[in-house]
Amino acid sequence: MANYKATFILDTRGREESADELVDSLKGEIESVGASVSSAENFARQDFARAADIRYESGVYAQYQISGDADVPSKVLEKLRLNKLVSHKMIQKV
Repeated sequence: MANYKATFILDTRGREESADELVDSLKGEIESVGASVSSAENFARQDFARAADIRYESGVYAQYQISGDADVPSKVLEKLRLNKLVSHKMIQKV
């Protein structure tokens, strides 16, 4: 088992749920691929340094401490690939 830090930027445009509810729902999706989530943090909405789209200038940053097998990062990225909520994904081994 290895430990990972997963950081996601959430696109909450057009969503009625709060950012905390979205972070919790994403935690369930991460656990559905066999990862164990030890903590989830909501870093709130932050502006991008350089926005590629004028309609999307900020996003909600969420960070998860996860653990699992060596294939967990690829499984998490594949699970979230088509999820419209997650606009950017980064997973690092810690």
